[in-house]
Amino acid sequence: MRNAIRTSIASSLSTGAACIALIIATSVASADSVIITKEQAPEVHQYIVKQHVEPITPPEGFDVQVGTVVPDTVEIHQLDVPTLPKQYDYMVVNGQTVIVDPDTRKIVQVLE
Repeated sequence: MRNAIRTSIASSLSTGAACIALIIATSVASADSVIITKEQAPEVHQYIVKQHVEPITPPEGFDVQVGTVVPDTVEIHQLDVPTLPKQYDYMVVNGQTVIVDPDTRKIVQVLE
């Protein structure tokens, strides 16, 4: 009886670990998705330059990387480029253009 319980617990743990690994792999894959392609980058760059947006100084502890949520205290701007398949926002930080999902305020891409 004890061996059956141990086997059942071990099986459940293995299944749980596999599910967690799948979730992590999916998250990493979606974080690596290209939002703005090399072909779209010049148009995006031209748009941002024309807007004369001042670069922001990020709050202490703010990490500019894909997946980070931009605090409400940081101003982001609408990226009005018609060739993009979806509406995005952006900000300029430390010489980088940071593309932000307007619904979640998560960073989805960082352009050098």
